Amino acid sequence: MSWQAYIDTSLVGTGAVDRAAIFSATGDSVWATSPAFNVSPTEMQAVVAAYKDPGNKEGVKKVQSEGLHIAGERFVVLKADDRSVYGKKVSLHLWEGATANTLRQGREGVVIVKTTQAILVTHYPESVQPGVAANTVEQLGDYLIKVGY
Repeated sequence: MSWQAYIDTSLVGTGAVDRAAIFSATGDSVWATSPAFNVSPTEMQAVVAAYKDPGNKEGVKKVQSEGLHIAGERFVVLKADDRSVYGKKVSLHLWEGATANTLRQGREGVVIVKTTQAILVTHYPESVQPGVAANTVEQLGDYLIKVGY
């Protein structure tokens, strides 16, 4: 199967994610992407850095305290380990009666999974449960690792 077919069939085609890209594990090469999902080289290098970061003495990685930008959108990172990074979109809202804008986590998010040779970067919409998106991406990651990628 081609890399684009993994995007079209195994990721976006499932309905569990609406945008996806597959990069080399070093983040310097785009192997496939869905339309209008533009992850910049700077954003990709931040993803690669998150995987390399061992974390502080409490095990907290820099990406967990600073967040992550993917395709120009900011995400609060909920999970970051040597295989997966999960994030929720940050939204700026002015609540009725509030005197200042407040940040809140949205319902859309990202699931990023590293395999031996690739990094899967995916986005799921508000209509998809985070666990469904995570399972879809993690399963493709498991398969790619099994076949040597």
